[in-house]
Amino acid sequence: MPARAQITARDLTIHRGGSPVIRGLDLTVDERSSIAVVGENGRGMSTLLALLAGAPDAVPPSAGTVSRMGRIGFAEQEMPVDAERTVGDAIAFAIADSLAGLAELDRAAAELAEGRTAAEHAYTVALDAATALDAWDAERRVTIALEALQAETDRARPLRELSVGQRYRVRLACLLGGDARILLLDEPTNHLDGASLEFLTESLRMRPGGFVVVSHDRQLLRDVGCTFLDLDPSSDGRPRAYGGGYDGYRQGKAADRVRWEQEHAAQLDAEARLAVDLEAARQRLVSGWRPPKGTGKHQRATRAAGLVTSVKRRQADLDAHTVEVPEPPARLMPPEYRVRLRGTLLAAEEATLEPRLRQPVSCSLRAGGRLLVRGPNGAGKSTLLGLLAGELQPDGGTVRRRDGATIELLAQESELPGSRSADALYRSRAELLVLRGALPASRVAPLGSLGLLGAAERRKRVGELSVGQQRRLDLALRLLAQPDVLILDEPTNHLSLALIDELTEALDGLDAAVIVSTHDRGMLNDLAEWPTVELAGA
Repeated sequence: MPARAQITARDLTIHRGGSPVIRGLDLTVDERSSIAVVGENGRGMSTLLALLAGAPDAVPPSAGTVSRMGRIGFAEQEMPVDAERTVGDAIAFAIADSLAGLAELDRAAAELAEGRTAAEHAYTVALDAATALDAWDAERRVTIALEALQAETDRARPLRELSVGQRYRVRLACLLGGDARILLLDEPTNHLDGASLEFLTESLRMRPGGFVVVSHDRQLLRDVGCTFLDLDPSSDGRPRAYGGGYDGYRQGKAADRVRWEQEHAAQLDAEARLAVDLEAARQRLVSGWRPPKGTGKHQRATRAAGLVTSVKRRQADLDAHTVEVPEPPARLMPPEYRVRLRGTLLAAEEATLEPRLRQPVSCSLRAGGRLLVRGPNGAGKSTLLGLLAGELQPDGGTVRRRDGATIELLAQESELPGSRSADALYRSRAELLVLRGALPASRVAPLGSLGLLGAAERRKRVGELSVGQQRRLDLALRLLAQPDVLILDEPTNHLSLALIDELTEALDGLDAAVIVSTHDRGMLNDLAEWPTVELAGA
């Protein structure tokens, strides 16, 4: 029989850059586990997965232990390439247990045919092991996975000749069809199209073994996640685990957030009361040295000693009081404003731009309107958004923008100067908008009020921020301008699940007109009622 598989982490703490990214984690993964690991970029999700897998380049734990048993498969975000390793080699490694099991069965069968002593027992054991692995079907399972994921099927093809995306699909197919009893998958939806995503989802839902998946794809997590391990900040700094699937995770996280805010507010209130008591004691001390006329000297001296003691005691109480519960992260709060313009703000008529947007596109957007742009990779969605924003010019047809309309485009990837602090960059853009008359100084929303970056992050140089934090800053810069039209190109890139949910909810409340282009299946479902422009592939 194949060895039972399990991973156990106890009181695990991982430091990176001198700071703990994971603290006090207890986790057990077995062949029945369906675990989703979620959190903001930079929270240590990939670091944790590599450590659970025992990867040779994994960051060692600062404290705690990890133990492993059984066959474990690990798919990091990029598959490393050995010099002359082929697709066939990768397949053989993935089904090594099955191949060994069939070889052992053949050997036992030969011994049984020769009438050797104890051959019957050896054959029974080998047959049970091969049956448990479904070893006869192993190579066919991998072939089906390769084809479903549009991966290379030529066994002789060297892996070094494949693109990053092709190599990842080969690795993922080998794991989905192979012998590993537990899979550790890091952002497995990367490099997959719609049909491949459906195959991945169904494979995880139906597989007999366990898995841990790191992903920002809400639809995948809704479909396959039973237990959610959340690495985002918590009131005590430890990871949180939630049962009940995606809905249970959202409800549990929301309840924890409410308790966190209440506990933090209660501690601040207690600190404020101690400060008021101290000030009152000090005032009584001052007034105690100036008693009403007729008060005797002895009485004044007696009262003064008690007041001094009271002041010292309240000062000691305040000094001893610490706010143990840290301030919870802020929620996304776009600035409230009303757009001035009404009527049509944008209109494209048979617009094209060779070679990136060959399909003529016509669409329009009125003040306060909504528009969803859909289509496969290469269809020209980003090009269309650039034309509507005025950053590109069509070579066919026309694009008209309303005079005086302010338009902000959040591009797919954030490209911000890395040498300035987030606060300085934000203030600089605010000053420029005010100088141009595009935004009254009285309506400038402080960066901290938007709920996108904490105080420590706002002081960091942009180059020191994680990819997700830079994306948050870029979104803040777009919201700062309080535009008439907000255009978002793949807005869920690098954002945490919580922020994606907050952003989706915030879009409903914006007075601005909004255009969104996305492959995110969860957001597509959320915005399914929006008017849609569908672009065809090449």
